[in-house]
Amino acid sequence: MTQYTLFVPERLDATVELPASKSISNRALIIHALARGWQRPLGSQPTTDDLMLPKNLSDCDDTEVTVRALKEMPDEIDIKAAGTAMRFMAAFLAATPNGEHTLTGTDRMKHRPIGILVDALRYLGADISYAGEEGFPPLRIVGKHLEGGRIEVPGGISSQYISALLMIGPALENGLELRLTGDIISRPYIDLTISVMHSYGAKAEWTGIDTIRVEPKPYVERDYLIENDWSAASYWYEMLALSDDTDSEIRLTGLIDGSRQGDSSARYIFSLLGIKTVFETTGEGVPTTVTLKKNRTKLPRLDYNFVNSPDLAQTFVVCCAMMNIPFHFTGLATLKIKETDRIEALKREMRKLGFVLVDVGGSELRWDGERCEPMENPVIDTYDDHRMALSFAPAASKIPGLRINNPGVVSKSYPAFWTDLEKAGVRVEKEEL
Repeated sequence: MTQYTLFVPERLDATVELPASKSISNRALIIHALARGWQRPLGSQPTTDDLMLPKNLSDCDDTEVTVRALKEMPDEIDIKAAGTAMRFMAAFLAATPNGEHTLTGTDRMKHRPIGILVDALRYLGADISYAGEEGFPPLRIVGKHLEGGRIEVPGGISSQYISALLMIGPALENGLELRLTGDIISRPYIDLTISVMHSYGAKAEWTGIDTIRVEPKPYVERDYLIENDWSAASYWYEMLALSDDTDSEIRLTGLIDGSRQGDSSARYIFSLLGIKTVFETTGEGVPTTVTLKKNRTKLPRLDYNFVNSPDLAQTFVVCCAMMNIPFHFTGLATLKIKETDRIEALKREMRKLGFVLVDVGGSELRWDGERCEPMENPVIDTYDDHRMALSFAPAASKIPGLRINNPGVVSKSYPAFWTDLEKAGVRVEKEEL
């Protein structure tokens, strides 16, 4: 096992080349593949020319498994721990006549539910069966043309299910009318999907508060530039928020003002914690450098609903506690079915640092200031979850020598994170146990 020990300098002054957005990369890849047609005769071998990759594509694990799957299209497609790839590839394979494939992944992936998406695809005419436990991967999928039509799915499910269905809409003979029932969570991720679809010529619109219509209008192949990742930016906001030096400054590249990424809301939430965001340019859709600076502020408490940006929750749990700011965070139901049960993982690891979190109904986390005896020389476990490592690393600003187990998990979304920390002056001591 690998373990990193972190020591953060008193002053931060760094320019960080952020990774490309994983969320946009994975959407653009599927849409690119659909725009190319992918109507090869069954049995023919794909070539690397079959997929014209977008520019500034993410180099993370989740994106690489999607690229490999689309280029090689083996009989068995192993997407490892990439939940996005599992959902997006299931819909893509079902709606394109590219033969029969088995879609599988890690042991954890085989326990992440996918039944709602499979039922929806079957309703549209897909030929999908379970190769293991009912309702979970692996899946056997026989690709074919689907008629499409009108379908209802719960709005409270993962937005990745909804995005997977929307993206194949233009390839369905009758298009798609998707009605979302109940409360709709992660709406910004749905809007992000629609935005990328529009960039490739799709006609997809909200026709009501709960309904999206996708016309059977084929995608048009085009050059596409992927902006950098606001989720990755959030960890640098956290680093600065936890710094005691008011003159510290961090510059982040390739971000867009007015981004469709749901986690761009980090800039607004962090403004409440004293971090000012300054864009070098403000041209619409133009990637630019963002400068983060500290303001003097002391928020007495932070209450926030993360229903539209659940991937930010870990960042703010750690950050607020380390700043001694009580909080009540809601909208966290999806955290229990991520790479790990993030609610339980947060409670366990924060207790090591001396903080007692309370969860309410598996969808809320609260810290009212209750403390416990912290672990001497604490070691953070990461549970094969990239965001556990990414969100806890900045806590080394307050806990010099904080140790992180299995730090390589960051490759799922931000492979260069530890290198970027070192470039910013953080001492990273590496040890094999």
